[in-house]
Amino acid sequence: MIKIMKVPDYETMSLAAARIIAAQVRIKPDSVLGLATGSTQIGLYNELIRLHQEEDLDFSQVTTINLDEYCGLPSDHPGCYRYFMDTQLFNHINIDPKSVFVPDGNAEDIDAHCRTYDDIINFYGGTDIQVLGVGENGHIAFNEPNNNYFIAGTHEAKLTEDTIKVNSRFFDDPDETPRSAITMGMAGIMSAKTVIMLASGIKKTEAVYGMVRGEVTPMCPASILQLHPRVILIADTEACSCFD
Repeated sequence: MIKIMKVPDYETMSLAAARIIAAQVRIKPDSVLGLATGSTQIGLYNELIRLHQEEDLDFSQVTTINLDEYCGLPSDHPGCYRYFMDTQLFNHINIDPKSVFVPDGNAEDIDAHCRTYDDIINFYGGTDIQVLGVGENGHIAFNEPNNNYFIAGTHEAKLTEDTIKVNSRFFDDPDETPRSAITMGMAGIMSAKTVIMLASGIKKTEAVYGMVRGEVTPMCPASILQLHPRVILIADTEACSCFD
């Protein structure tokens, strides 16, 4: 079931998501949070930092499991998702580094690492809240559209040219943009007790419509969320314009 929370703008979207996560952490201090990277989440993370620094939101017992990571980038590369999470959130809150999990895009044996990552997700019984963004083509994490089936487990995904083009804006040289990434699969995402989907901007309108009203199909990976019992879509006016 997808509950739609329509908000006027990006800032309101970010604040609404932060309030839900903060309530979760205060009610259950050892919560497991599934986190995502990207410009959509920056406002959310800024507000969580403020809540920690100004209102004593305590992350000391929290565990985080990130969705994905590029393959082949060093961990200190500005385009690396671990670098993003460190600079945008982890370095500014009191989370235990041992309780932070991000896929290793430089693992010697990618397949074995993916299996281990699924073991971590299963050990914690899935996440209490999974934060998601949606790609313009309907992808969630790096589960790209395909004609065949939803991929269940964590795996190495080959990125589509559209996704590579969108992500190239984060690299000084567009040719540096990675062509593959390790991504949590649909089983890991769907094991979350609650999913918070964030969507902002007119470019997300088609993907939002496909997620909520379209056929459940791997051609729109986000559409699988129609089968989840508790999804909260927090979207601004532009992203929700398909429902006007």
